[in-house]
Amino acid sequence: MLAFAIRRLLQSVLVMLAVGFIAFSLFNFTGDPVALMLPPEATQADRDEVRKSLGLDEPSYVQFAIFVKNGLQGNFGISLRLGRPVSQLLIERLPATLELAMTAALLGLLIGIPMGIFTALKRDSWTSKVFLTGSLIGVSLPNFLIGIFLILIFAVWLGWLPSFGRGDVTQIGYWSTGFLTQSGLKALVLPAITLGFYPVTLIMRLVRAEMLEVLRTDYIKFARARGLTNHAVHFGHALKNTLVPVITITGLQLGGLIAFAIITETVFQWPGMGLLFIQAVQFADIPVMAAYLCLIGFIFVSINLMVDMLYYVVDPRLRVDRATLGGH
Repeated sequence: MLAFAIRRLLQSVLVMLAVGFIAFSLFNFTGDPVALMLPPEATQADRDEVRKSLGLDEPSYVQFAIFVKNGLQGNFGISLRLGRPVSQLLIERLPATLELAMTAALLGLLIGIPMGIFTALKRDSWTSKVFLTGSLIGVSLPNFLIGIFLILIFAVWLGWLPSFGRGDVTQIGYWSTGFLTQSGLKALVLPAITLGFYPVTLIMRLVRAEMLEVLRTDYIKFARARGLTNHAVHFGHALKNTLVPVITITGLQLGGLIAFAIITETVFQWPGMGLLFIQAVQFADIPVMAAYLCLIGFIFVSINLMVDMLYYVVDPRLRVDRATLGGH
């Protein structure tokens, strides 16, 4: 277990160094940052002074080492657009993105797993066919189109829910949450459904496929031969083994929801990191873009590392295979 964890940790460090290098390259391939920071009438002496203060007069490998060192300390410089520390901007926007992504992931689990089980056990029912047809729509339609439809129906036609913003939030230390206010909860409904639509359909189809596969295995046939009830076979044996790959997919989906909430946040003007990134791209705010890329990379790597550890604990076959390999 320890060797497995160390190996995965080293791989994660290498991935983060690669992500950091890509983020660092943004500063070199998108123009001169000094020209963006100073007005056109600045003298050459002013430019040289700023270049030296930023460490841009050093070789590239030294600049990258400084970038990594500052990144480990949470220092990604000053936003060119807002003139504020980038880390401060991300900390302010992080709660909104995490609450939206976690709510969407929770919807995916609470709705997708029961629907997957139902469509596997009741394959020929018309309800299963409706669910499967709806899942095809969910996989096919892009997020922004789903969001627009929801806004049109529930905000414009019915007037039940707000079409943009986060509503009223409550500040708890550094964390701002909309879970404690009525307007915050109402504002969360449409973007959470929009972002969670794809995970619901993906998890439903995955659970269905895995459940059907498990139900055809020999040990399920043996369980039936022992006289166990359908409920015991389905939920005591089949479901437990079905959920093992769901752990991996859910972990990857959570990282994807955080990273790709950009479109949903833009459609609903949700004040999260995705909207901040889009605004940074429009204004060529390189420090914000680089910091966002590093943060998303760190979130993906951390989630994958945790999923690998959990998968190792849950699936005994990994431990048996590694023990066998070690014996040889």
